[in-house]
Amino acid sequence: MDRNEYLYAAEECRDEMEEYIDEMGSRNGLSLTSVDDVTNYVKEHNVSSIRLWFSDILGNLKSFSITPKELAGAFEEGMGFDGSSIQGYKRIQESDMVAFPVPDTAQVLPFRSGGGRSMRMMAQIRNPDGSAYDGDPRNILIRTLDRLEDHGCTNMYVGPEAEYFYFKNERGTELLDDAGYFDINPVDIGDDIREVTVCALEAMGIQIEYHHHEVGPSQHEIDIRYKDALQMADSLQTYKYLVKEIARRCGAFATFMPKPLAGENGSGMHTHLSLFNGGQNAFYDGTDEHHLSPMAKQFIAGVLKHSREMALVTNPTHNSYRRLVPGYEAPVYIAWAERNRSAAIRIPMYKPGKEVATRIELRFPDPTCNPYLTFAVMLAAGLEGVENELSCPDPVTVDIYHLTSKWREQMGIDALPHDLFEAARVGQFSDFLKNALGEDVHRKLIETKLEEADVFRLHVSQLDLKKHLVL
Repeated sequence: MDRNEYLYAAEECRDEMEEYIDEMGSRNGLSLTSVDDVTNYVKEHNVSSIRLWFSDILGNLKSFSITPKELAGAFEEGMGFDGSSIQGYKRIQESDMVAFPVPDTAQVLPFRSGGGRSMRMMAQIRNPDGSAYDGDPRNILIRTLDRLEDHGCTNMYVGPEAEYFYFKNERGTELLDDAGYFDINPVDIGDDIREVTVCALEAMGIQIEYHHHEVGPSQHEIDIRYKDALQMADSLQTYKYLVKEIARRCGAFATFMPKPLAGENGSGMHTHLSLFNGGQNAFYDGTDEHHLSPMAKQFIAGVLKHSREMALVTNPTHNSYRRLVPGYEAPVYIAWAERNRSAAIRIPMYKPGKEVATRIELRFPDPTCNPYLTFAVMLAAGLEGVENELSCPDPVTVDIYHLTSKWREQMGIDALPHDLFEAARVGQFSDFLKNALGEDVHRKLIETKLEEADVFRLHVSQLDLKKHLVL
């Protein structure tokens, strides 16, 4: 397809979506909160299919559909399924699981599927006795967020920047464009597809701050406005689904693979984070030279302490570590700084009168992560720093990439794991990670990732043959 064909496909997709959004009666998402709200909406708007979404431990989105006549039973008793067939869930001899729809997550998909309206709700996974299943990533995040109250906080707000690439199809990495950072159309061919995606996101109640072409060719970014961590994890799963689905409907292919192109910037998920008590930002202190409260600095210290262990969750694939190399704006070294993008944690510049915007930015996660587990380990690491009143090191003001290994050692700057095998081994012996995820999820994640590392370690690549066949 050429540029005009992508443009026409995007226009057709948007026209269909606009018509459907008008029928839905809302252009900015639904505001349903209760079982009765959802039940009444389904009846009044002739919703023909209800999809229940949940995630496995790797962050893969799972879904099954029920008809409206099953909705009341789903709310009351849940819908049973085979947990042994879900990555990281139950063993076959204890496989029965139950999915309960969460009513305040109900949104209508902003395009027709199978000729009718489809609603989606996130599901809480429970055991047959009705108790919350400890291995459900969403339950793990909820359990971790419950710890905020012990520290005088009510909310953890998160704002991720999940980058991705458009390619012509799923069979390779043929680019749509050769545009660069903030370029506009006509060189940014993906602009039209992004616009339709933003329309779809906002129709599902996901507010967008801005979107643009990224540094790499055919690389893009759509930034979701910050929100509570649980809502954001749900939104991020929806975001990844819609980016890929809208691309497909427009004749292209979208991928969140961290490093699909050698020699080009990879796709990260820089994550902005702050803790609040009601309307008060717990990370702000106007008397501090960095405008950071003691809690914020202790939080940073906790994240720095556990960054190497967290990497298995925040950067979970073999390809993740193709991105984490010097020279491509990806952080490799464990330090914090103001405005210094070579550090693992950056403090965005303070603006007078914008105290609520004081936050930290974790720059090492990538968009292949499971957002529920990622936000959970971020919070668990930071709260450990607060609980133990860890001392925060001084910020680094130099470009860490240009420091020698000796200088970095003298400054106490460690590095993230070199590859997935190292990340899995670090995580394997991490009591922090075991406590944050729970022993069962921790064990299953380690087993899965060590197996993945072995697959790549045993693979003989074309580069191997090119370099070594003549030996």
